[in-house]
Amino acid sequence: MYDVFITKASKYLPNEPVSNAEMETYLGLINDAPSKAKSLILRNNKITTRYYALDKEGNPTHSNAQLTAKAIEGLFDENFRKEDMKLLSVGTTSPDQIQPSHASMVHGELNIGKSIEINTATGLCNSGMNALNYGFLSVKAGVNENAVCAGSERMSAWMTADKFNHEAENLKLLEERPIIAFKREFLRWMLSDGAGAFLLENKPRENSTSLKIEFIDFYSYAHEIEACMYAGCDKLEDGSLKSWADYPSDEWLKQSIFAIKQDTKILDQYILVKGAESLRASFDKHHLDPEKIDHVLAHISSGYFKDGLKEEFAKKGMDFPAEKWFYNLSEVGNIGAGSIFIALEELMNSGRLKKGEKVLLCVPESGRFAYSCSLLTVC
Repeated sequence: MYDVFITKASKYLPNEPVSNAEMETYLGLINDAPSKAKSLILRNNKITTRYYALDKEGNPTHSNAQLTAKAIEGLFDENFRKEDMKLLSVGTTSPDQIQPSHASMVHGELNIGKSIEINTATGLCNSGMNALNYGFLSVKAGVNENAVCAGSERMSAWMTADKFNHEAENLKLLEERPIIAFKREFLRWMLSDGAGAFLLENKPRENSTSLKIEFIDFYSYAHEIEACMYAGCDKLEDGSLKSWADYPSDEWLKQSIFAIKQDTKILDQYILVKGAESLRASFDKHHLDPEKIDHVLAHISSGYFKDGLKEEFAKKGMDFPAEKWFYNLSEVGNIGAGSIFIALEELMNSGRLKKGEKVLLCVPESGRFAYSCSLLTVC
């Protein structure tokens, strides 16, 4: 078994940062009317800028595969050429197509000029960590001497007004309660585009910051809780999901089957509590002392959860001081599967890390409440 190190990190954020006031310029007005929910959601999520792979007319400027490839290209240098890549492992919530796989499309964009092993992790926020874990285990087992792992999203294409206009008309006709419209519009003001990438190798680099991966743990609570965030289906009264494939095609648009939705009541009830429970399980499993953690990077979808997460961790005996927490949500937005990659890239390249320090990564996934965490040691 080999030790595994993150020896380089890179990110790609498309175009210029988009302010709160500019969001509807890029995404468009639903039925030509400004959103009534936007200001409330933005006030709670504390996001001030984000990035879209769109121009101001709402036209796409990059595919998800292109965003991912551009982040990965930032890993290449005189010590690691693209031809040296052995494994490509990528994760996303928002692939450009159902088939072929996202990894296949990224491999094609990179123009490596050779066949390599590829892996695609799908799902929600944890798909990036699943991709990282695949690379970690491959290098650790000696199957590959290096791996490139990435997390990415291009959610803006799901959020343009044309995707909501028909739904808004239906809501008017049905005189549905405003809370239903809020649920379906909620994520429109939360999500951002971008990609982050790590190079994993079986030895650290000299004269640069490398991070040894001590472990990556995963926890799912789907055996206890119904789905909270979902797309390509609809949620029935009993909490079960009905697949898009079980609806007539003319219902896909009428019932917004492919729109991404979130049950905010379930989100508030479980997201923090189960996050603290899963992290406590990892600390017990690995006999970790919370006081020995130097940096805490927790992916959160909204600034609304920031204080609550700290409090829930403290209730479980993991009271990390405020100065140990690192966030960049307000500047880059919620990039889902790419968020933890992009946060760690910023910290890793900031010059703040010191040899021997411990870095904790925490990633929640509200789809049906799954969590991951990882411990890194600065070399």
